[in-house]
Amino acid sequence: MRAVLVAMRPGEWVKNVLVFAGLVFGKKFHDSGAIADAMVTFAAFCSISSAGYLFNDLRDIELDRRHPDKRHRPIASGQLGRAKAIAIAVVLTVVAIGLAAGVVSLEVGGLVALYGVVTAAYSLGLKRLVIIDVMTIASLFILRVVAGAVAVDAHASQYLLVVTGMLALFLGFTKRRQEAILESHEAVGSRPVLEHYSVPFLDQMVSMVTAAAVVSYIIYAVNSPFIGSKMLATAPSVLYGIFRYLYLIYDREDTRSTAAILASDPGIIFAGVSWIVIAVIMLYAVG
Repeated sequence: MRAVLVAMRPGEWVKNVLVFAGLVFGKKFHDSGAIADAMVTFAAFCSISSAGYLFNDLRDIELDRRHPDKRHRPIASGQLGRAKAIAIAVVLTVVAIGLAAGVVSLEVGGLVALYGVVTAAYSLGLKRLVIIDVMTIASLFILRVVAGAVAVDAHASQYLLVVTGMLALFLGFTKRRQEAILESHEAVGSRPVLEHYSVPFLDQMVSMVTAAAVVSYIIYAVNSPFIGSKMLATAPSVLYGIFRYLYLIYDREDTRSTAAILASDPGIIFAGVSWIVIAVIMLYAVG
C-alpha cells in the first residue's frame, strides 16, 4: 500500500488547487453547494492525475532506472508490479470520471476525461516534442481552471486563462532548465527531449514567459470582473512568488520538483497564503 501511495504522487496534488480559482473569483464562498462541487472536482483531478502518473511511470520504466532519483520510484524499482499498477490506474480513472460526471455534472466529467486523454497523449509521445511538451503541460493547468469554473457555474475570464497559461509555461520551462542542468552534470539520459533544449535557449524562454506572466496578471488585476483595479493589491504577492521561485532555481540551484518547491518553501508558501488572504479581503470585504 505504501508503494501504491508513493506511485500516486500525492505531493503533486497541490497543482490541483487551481480548480478552486472559480470558487474564489466567482465569489461563491457563500454557496455551500458550490463549495461541495469544487471539493469533488478537486478529488476527481487528484484521482485522474495519479492515474496519469502511474501510466507515465509504466511507459518510462527503463528511462527511470537510469535516473539517480527516479530509479527509486515504486514501478521502476519493482516495488509495484506492472499488472497491479495498470489495474490501479484504470480504477483511478473510472473513479475520477464517475465522481465528476455523477456528482458534479457531465461537463465537468468530460473535462476530467479530456485531462486524462491529454495526459496519456503526453506520456505516449508529446513529451518528446520540443516546446510542445511544455505547452501540453500548460494546457493541463488551464483545464483545471476551466473545470473548476464550470463546476461552480462561474465564468473563467479570458484574462484568467491567459495568466494561468503563462504561469504554467513559466513553471514548465524552469522545470526543463532544472532537468537540463542535471543532465549536463550527470548525463543520465532519462528524458530524451532534453537533447533539443540548451540552457541558453531555456533561459530565453524563462525570461519571456516570466515577463508575459507578470504583465498578464497585472492586466487581469486591473480588469477584475467584480472589483476592478482593487485586485492590484494582490500583485505584490504574485511578484514575490515568481521572483522567489526564480531565486531558488537560478541562485540556489534547487533541483526539487515543482510541487515540492510550491508546497515546502517558506517564501513560496508566504506568497500563496498572502495572495489568498488579500484576494478574499478584496473580493468579499472591500468589493
